[in-house]
Amino acid sequence: MQQFAAEAAKRGMSPEEFAKQQREQLTAEAAKHGMTTEQYVAQLKMRALAAHQKQMEAKRQAQESGQASPDQPQQQQQNQTTHQVPVNPNNPADPKAIAVANWLRSQNLKTRTCVMDGQRKDLFKVKRAIRALESPAYAKAAAKKNSLLPPVTDRASAENTFKLLPLSLLALRVSKVDPHAGHNHAKPKNRVKGLWTVKIEQHQETDPMMHYVWLYEGPQWKQKAMAAAVVAGIFAVVLFPLWPIMLRQGVWYLSVGMMGLLGLFFAMSIFRLILFCLTVFTVPPGLWLFPNLFEDVGFFDSFKPLWGWQETKKKKSKKAKADPAPTAAEKGKDAAPSASTTATEAPDTSGTVKRDLTARVEEVTDE
Repeated sequence: MQQFAAEAAKRGMSPEEFAKQQREQLTAEAAKHGMTTEQYVAQLKMRALAAHQKQMEAKRQAQESGQASPDQPQQQQQNQTTHQVPVNPNNPADPKAIAVANWLRSQNLKTRTCVMDGQRKDLFKVKRAIRALESPAYAKAAAKKNSLLPPVTDRASAENTFKLLPLSLLALRVSKVDPHAGHNHAKPKNRVKGLWTVKIEQHQETDPMMHYVWLYEGPQWKQKAMAAAVVAGIFAVVLFPLWPIMLRQGVWYLSVGMMGLLGLFFAMSIFRLILFCLTVFTVPPGLWLFPNLFEDVGFFDSFKPLWGWQETKKKKSKKAKADPAPTAAEKGKDAAPSASTTATEAPDTSGTVKRDLTARVEEVTDE
């Protein structure tokens, strides 16, 4: 706050006036780049974070090589004020990094959806990206299709190529966080399983098991073309009274034809149901017209075959499957008491006797 007040006093303004001027400048810069103020501020923070990581990486490499940097005090002072250094948002991303990002986005990195700052993003592992960069497909693309793709000859060159993504803010390393940590309320029951909430990490490393999130969404020409088509369609519908008479008549005939097809479909559905109800009693198990009409198949497969019989499932009890069929001796033993206790003759047992006897045995066994 003291530094902010000193800056305001240097310009001859109060801290409130200086803060208002800063907000107006941020809003104007954000509108100039087609962003909201929050998106513009987030972009500034990410660029500052990338610059800080780049400086830390250079410092670490210098320490490993044993060479002391001559301007080390100046670098330490810059590291202390990294987040206060104004970043030029007009600085474009590295074309090589964009080429690598476009190629990796076209590969199967087995991405998963995560939530970062309230927005859904694509998450992937570093090892899958490194594996894709070391594949023959990348070597072929770098040699013939796209000259901007850096050559990859070993693991170190693959990691250096992957590092172009965080340096250009196309992908950043994240870690899983619990959005309800530290809260006293219970966790919501409608949480989506497997949907991580992540945050950006300060150190952008390339460990194979680390996770990165895509900030680069690729070329936007498809989305722009779809939006233009939707706007054109809305204008066409609104300006329908101004259409030529031939076009309006064509649309009317087309709508009548579609309604006729829809009515024919409903009539056919009712007819096939009536046909089945009639045939299920006259010629069981029943006849279906277009039996696959409402099945989960393609459009043309719904009308194949033309007709088919209703499929019947024979239900057999578990005891009938487990118990063996009675032998002739057992049948004789069961029939002897019946002959001594009744005066009527047994009916003709040809045809359906076996089925009737089996049913009686099952009933006696159940009792």
